[in-house]
Amino acid sequence: MRIEGNRITVRERAQVRPSHDGGEALAIDDAIARNVAHFTSKTSRVQKWTYRAIVGLVGLAIILLAWQAVSMWVYEVKGVVYPSPLDTASRLIYLLEGSKLYDHTILEHVSSSIMRWATGYLLAVASGIVIGMLMGANPVLNSIGMTPMTVLQLIPGLAWIPIALLLFGLGETSTVFMIYMTVLPAVAISTASGIRGTPPIYRRAASSLGTSNLGMFFRVLLPAASLHILNGLRIGLANGWRVLIAAEMVVGIGLGLGYVLVQARWSLDYEAAFVSILLICGIGLFIEKILFSVAERRVRDRLGLGAE
Repeated sequence: MRIEGNRITVRERAQVRPSHDGGEALAIDDAIARNVAHFTSKTSRVQKWTYRAIVGLVGLAIILLAWQAVSMWVYEVKGVVYPSPLDTASRLIYLLEGSKLYDHTILEHVSSSIMRWATGYLLAVASGIVIGMLMGANPVLNSIGMTPMTVLQLIPGLAWIPIALLLFGLGETSTVFMIYMTVLPAVAISTASGIRGTPPIYRRAASSLGTSNLGMFFRVLLPAASLHILNGLRIGLANGWRVLIAAEMVVGIGLGLGYVLVQARWSLDYEAAFVSILLICGIGLFIEKILFSVAERRVRDRLGLGAE
C-alpha cells in the first residue's frame, strides 16, 4: 500500500467489491488488504494554477531583468537611450489613455492586426482540416497531397511577399493570403497524420458495434486525431502570427502593429517600437499559453489521458 495524500484512488477498480453490508469503508479496506488499492494525492486546481502562475512570473522576471541590464549597458557604453521596461510600460499606459500613434490609437492598431490574423488563420484552419481529413482517410490522396503540402511548408513566410504582391497588390488581401499559405500546410499535415495514426483496434471496435462510416469518422477518427490537430493549430498560430507582423511591415498597410514598427524605425521613436513588440509578444503568449493550454487539457481529459 502506498499513501501519498488524502485522496483514495482505486488502482484496479474492478477488483474492489463492495461489502455485503454496504459499507464503502469496508470495501476499501478489503481492497487495501488485497493490495489492489492505494492512496494518491491530487493537487487541487488552485494549487496547480498557483504553481503555474509562480513559474510564469519567474520566467517573466528573468526577461525583464535581462532587458533592464541591456538597457543600462547600452546607455553606459554607447551613450544611447535604450528604452527600459519602465519606459516602455509608461509609454504603453500613455497610449492606452487614448493618445494617437501614427494617426490611430494603439487599440485600433491591435484590433486591426488581430482581425487580419484571425481572417487568414481561420480560413487556413477550416480548409486545412478538411484537406487533412481527406488525406488521412484515403491513402492515395495522402500520397498525392503530402508532397505539395510539404513543399508549401518549406517555403518561409516572407518568401510569399512577392507572390502576394503579384497576385493581390498592396493591401489587406495580400496579408491575409500570406497568413493563409503559412498556416495551411501545418494544419493539413497534422490532421492527416492524426487520422492515419489512429489505432486500428478503434476502427475494429467501432465496426463491430455497427458504427456507420460517418459515425466512424466523427466519433472515432476525429477525436483520436484531436491532439495532432491541436498541435497543428499551435504551429500554425506561431507561423501565422510571425508572418502577420512581417507582412504589415512590407505590403503597405497603414494600420497594425507591424506598421507601427516600420514607422517607429523611420521616425526613431524606439519607445513606440518597443510597445509594439511588447504587445506582439503579449498577445501571442496569451493565445499560446492560455487558450491553447486550456484546450489541450480538455482534449486530454476527454481522451482519458489526464492533464499534465
